[in-house]
Amino acid sequence: MSDEENIRYNRQIILRGWGIEAQEKVKASHVLVIGAGGLGCPILSYLVAAGVGTIGIMDFDVVETSNLQRQVIYDMNDVGKNKAFAASQKLKAFNPLIGIVAIEKGIEKSNALEIIGEYDLVVDATDNFETRYLINDACVILNKPFVFASILGFEGQVSVFNYKEGPTYRCLYPEPPAKENAPNCNENGVIGALAGTIGSIQANEVLKIISGIGEPLSGKLLILDLLNNKYTTLTVAPVAENKKIKTLGEYNIICNTSPVTFLAKKDFAVKFSQIPHLAIDVSDEYEFVPIEKEAKNIPLYDIEEYDFGNTSVPIVLYCKSGLRSKQAALLLAQKGMKNIFCLTYS
Repeated sequence: MSDEENIRYNRQIILRGWGIEAQEKVKASHVLVIGAGGLGCPILSYLVAAGVGTIGIMDFDVVETSNLQRQVIYDMNDVGKNKAFAASQKLKAFNPLIGIVAIEKGIEKSNALEIIGEYDLVVDATDNFETRYLINDACVILNKPFVFASILGFEGQVSVFNYKEGPTYRCLYPEPPAKENAPNCNENGVIGALAGTIGSIQANEVLKIISGIGEPLSGKLLILDLLNNKYTTLTVAPVAENKKIKTLGEYNIICNTSPVTFLAKKDFAVKFSQIPHLAIDVSDEYEFVPIEKEAKNIPLYDIEEYDFGNTSVPIVLYCKSGLRSKQAALLLAQKGMKNIFCLTYS
């Protein structure tokens, strides 16, 4: 421990049961945080502040204005930027004594084992069931603990899975619910303070595990209702069969397997100068600004019904702010179209 580290982390070093030994364990640890959104922001903030030696930040998504209500690492200057990249830049400036790795893509079956294998522990800060099953199964195969949480409305849940002989995520939820029964924050909302509260508890669980002090929430599900100030703890029993996973299954992760690629507008000319493509401004006709000579104007309200025929070239969507082009990209993706690019303004 350097003098600078001793000063910076003094308030936790002097905690009873912590000391230099626990801080050295924290410094030597490698933690992967999957998701840099509502939960990811407080998790990352406190792990970086605590001096976790190496932190991987994994997220494929970009910052939107609607995120700022609860994703407090970001500001308006980050809108359109990849979350992993934007968060890493802010956090490196906050604590230059640790290593921070930005992984600007989603967790998938094809990369889960390789990426998770590089870390001691995984923190699930995602927002869909299928991704959690993939994280769980990869952690079981690699014998890595992971800290889980979910939030919706005013209620959140936290637990620790695959820790020592404790239960896995499948011991709590053996199978994912039908998609029509799976609630999400986009449709039902979430109070920003809940993300901060639950994410802070997740960060604390991580620190307990890697430092070796305290009792992690393994075998327990903590449920918080912030609207009525109710805290409930349920027991989760381990199921031996769930620890026998040897290979990854099939995971329908819509959020992380999108055919849409986000590209900074400033990089457009370099990437597509020698590649056949179709550039489309989805602004209204009176706003149309050709990004190149061959660019077309197809307003957002017409894009879903537009006949692209059998085109196989990349489709590059853009607009003045990047918001309508993202909507257009998602509409085309829902129609089953591939190879879609959406220009951002990072």
